[in-house]
This record gives sequence, C-alpha cells and structure tokens, in this order.
Amino acid sequence: MREYLLTLCITAAVTYLLTGPVRKFAIVAGAMPEIRARDVHREPTPRLGGIAMFFGLCAGLLVADHLTNLNEVFAKSNEPRALLSGAALIWLIGVLDDKFEIDALIKLGGQMIAAGVMVVQGLTILWLPIPGVGNVALTQWQGTLLTVALVVITINAVNFVDGLDGLAAGMVCIAAAAFFLYAYRVWVSYGIEAAAPATLFAAILMGMCLGFLPHNMHPARIFMGDSGSMLIGLVLAAGAISITGQLDPDALNLYAGSEKAAVHQTVPVYIPLLLPLTIIAVPTADLVLAIVRRTWRGQSPFAADRGHLHHRLLEIGHSHSRAVLIMYFWSALIAFGALAYSVNSASMWIVLGVVFLSAVGLVLLLLPRFTPRVPLWAQRFVPPRYRRRRGAAAAAAVAVEAHASQVPQEAAERAPVPAGVSGVNGATAIGPRSRFLDRR
Repeated sequence: MREYLLTLCITAAVTYLLTGPVRKFAIVAGAMPEIRARDVHREPTPRLGGIAMFFGLCAGLLVADHLTNLNEVFAKSNEPRALLSGAALIWLIGVLDDKFEIDALIKLGGQMIAAGVMVVQGLTILWLPIPGVGNVALTQWQGTLLTVALVVITINAVNFVDGLDGLAAGMVCIAAAAFFLYAYRVWVSYGIEAAAPATLFAAILMGMCLGFLPHNMHPARIFMGDSGSMLIGLVLAAGAISITGQLDPDALNLYAGSEKAAVHQTVPVYIPLLLPLTIIAVPTADLVLAIVRRTWRGQSPFAADRGHLHHRLLEIGHSHSRAVLIMYFWSALIAFGALAYSVNSASMWIVLGVVFLSAVGLVLLLLPRFTPRVPLWAQRFVPPRYRRRRGAAAAAAVAVEAHASQVPQEAAERAPVPAGVSGVNGATAIGPRSRFLDRR
C-alpha cells in the first residue's frame, strides 16, 4: 500500500506543479477558444490541461517501475506499456483538438486507433464472466471489438460530463478511488497478481485528478480540454479491461463450488465494471441521454448542446458549486455502493443504506435555493454565505441593499472588462482580474 501511495503522491505533485506553466503556455499558444453558447463560464479560459496530466501519468509509471514490489507489474505484464502507448496517442489527438478544433469523426477514429494499439500490445478482454453460464472465451475479433467499444464509450462518457469546473476530474477521481479499493482487495486478499496492473492504473489516475483539481475548481484557471478528458477516460477504461477481461473468477475461490458459482458471486462488480455502469454510471447516463436527445431532434449525436445533466442542474436554480457537489454525491453513491455490495452482497444494511442515501440525493435535487444556516458557535468554520447576520451587522446590510437599489440602472449595468491576455479568468503576472456584474 505504501508504494501505491507514493506513486499516487508523485503523480499528483508532478501534475499540480506542471499545470501552472502549462496554463501560461496555453495562453501564449492561443489555446483559448471563444465562449460558446453552451458554455457556463464567462471569460475565455485556457485549455491544454491534459499536458500536465499526461506528464503526471508518465511520472507515475516511471516511479512505479523503480519500486521493488511494483516493478514486478512491468516485468510480468505488458499492460503498463500498452497503456502508455494508447495514452500518448489519445493525448496527441486531444492536444490538436484543443488548439485547432478537429472534426468529431476524426477524434472518434483516433479513439478507436488508440484502443487498437492497446489491444495489439495485449491489453484486451479475453473472456467474459456471465452469471449462470461461467467464463465465455472470446475469439480474437470479439475481444478486440468489445475492448474498442468499451474504450470509446468510456472516453466519450467522461468527455461529455466535462462541462463544469472540476466536474470531470472529481467524478473520475471518485470512480478511481472505488476501483482502486476493489482491485487492491482482489490482489491482496486473494493473492491474484493479475489485478496488480489495474490497481496501479487506478492509483495513478487518482493522482492525475487530485493534482489537477486545485487549478480546475470553480472558478477554474485552466480547463483540461479534450487532451485531459479523453486521457483520463482511456486510463479508466484500461483498468476496467485489465481486471474484468483477464481475471479468472474461479481463482477467487469465494466458496467451494463450480466456476458458475464463482461468476455468480462476483457479478455485482464484474458486469458493471465491464459495461461500465458503476464507476462512470452518471457520465454514461448523460452520454445515452445526449445521444437520444440529439437524434430525436434530427441532429447529429456529436452536435453540442446545453442539455447535459449539469446544465439542467444550473437551470433549476443550483449554483455552480452545488451542482458539482451533487454530481459528486451521485457518483460516490453508485461507485462505493457497488463496492460495498461486492464485499458482502448478502447484507441488507448495505441495500438500505444505498436507498436512504438515494432519497437524500433526491431531496438535494429538489432544494436548489435552500441555504443552510449553521449554529452560532460554528460560524467561524464555514464560508461567509452560511453565517447569520445579527444586530448592527444585519441593519448595516439592509441599509447597503437599500442604497444599492437606488443606484441608476445605467450605472449598475457596466460593461465587463475585455478578457485579454492579462485577464484570463483570474489575475496574472501582467494584469488584473476581469470584473463582472453580479446578476443574482
């Protein structure tokens, strides 16, 4: 565990330290597209954050290769090299798209080629555990097609959900944490070395997301762009392929019985990870709904719009930060709920806990304008918007609001400062932050 934590920390540190220079490079290179109709941010923001994430991935793999226990993963398996090859290809395609806005079909072809590169190097699905049947061996073409489909679905699901500050990185980090706990349990508890590459991939993916999140939280100073979203989607898919398609369920020996019984016992995690429906359930649902919505309107499935789940949360009244936290909540509930169910599928308390938390999540969705007030003794520990105003402070606030209401409309609606190089979503070394009117 210590070596995995060291790899995670090195990956996060490299990603975090490189994001700042990458932001300056993106500004100089002009990787700042104009604000589109579907965007929710109000200033041109640099992209290419995937550059820092890719070098964090390379640093994590390099460190793991020189550690005593993790070095065996590279010696006994070619999967880390396959991951690095596919990640490099999908990263280059993403960088070109962040800069030049390449066509969606070209990106789709690049995603399929990146998945094919990993298949050629051995990272592929060999068999499927099907309940009631057992292990079903796949032919070479069947394994290749299924692997490519899983990679493409995962990449586009993560790419579709990347619409709010910190949303994609946080959701993938939550999914990677649940995936890491499951893979580590399979490797350590059952002594199955085939789960070691997936455990390493999950640890590195967590480091990439944690290192990038401080720069990407609202208000974001840099976006990961397609170079980052497609990269983390591919790493997430590689871990699912590694542990789902190449791990023999009968080797787990969950209890004395046949291979069919072992497959039936592990289906709560194996099948969802294969599709995948637990680790990226929310992005996958968003992807399916977007395709149905666009084709129903007679549009292309790749046509961008403002109908994603995070856009709908903003439309019903949730703030930017609260919409992101709600998406985090549902991702964690589904991912860790499936993890808990895989540990003890016979426990009714797990099912009841998931049902109760689902009800809590539905209540949060229905209270977009509710602002909780904390007790007086805890006000110093919470943000100012949650504190109570008493006595003179409240009277002063009322007076200020009354005075502000008397300001002429022409003076209140001042034009924002143009966001040039010196005011790109936050203060820089050569200019101040752009100021916008608070329209709430």
